[in-house]
Amino acid sequence: MKQPKDMRILLVEDNPDDIELTLRVFRKYHIINQIIVARDGEEALEHLFNSRKGIPEEERPDLILLDLKLPKVDGLEVLRQIKSHPRTQPIPVVILTSSKEEDDLIKSYQLGVNSYIRKPVNFDNFIEVIRQLGLYWLLLNEPPPPPPEK
Repeated sequence: MKQPKDMRILLVEDNPDDIELTLRVFRKYHIINQIIVARDGEEALEHLFNSRKGIPEEERPDLILLDLKLPKVDGLEVLRQIKSHPRTQPIPVVILTSSKEEDDLIKSYQLGVNSYIRKPVNFDNFIEVIRQLGLYWLLLNEPPPPPPEK
């Protein structure tokens, strides 16, 4: 089983301020992991499915933090593709969005999201949400084993 410090995070976010703040919170609270940043949905899918077989096991993220309102390919389509592919389906996906649309919440859970969090507008609350998210998903949660290679 991987140690928390060895876990990989794919952060899919187009807002540079939210990216920087998220990375800063992870560093501040010593949630030091390899964090790959994809700035749009197309870049996220390219990272996850960069070959016919998908990503090599050693590059598979252990957690995906996914915004919904993304350029090129929106977050719901990224989520749909993640959860419909056997190699990426077990990866926990946390929607981290400013969307207040109930339809986004409903569609996210229908597509198999593991958690849905609305980004707080307040700076201090945002920091606390990111801190708690990192602690839960990287320290407390026990992820499923990766699917067997075929």
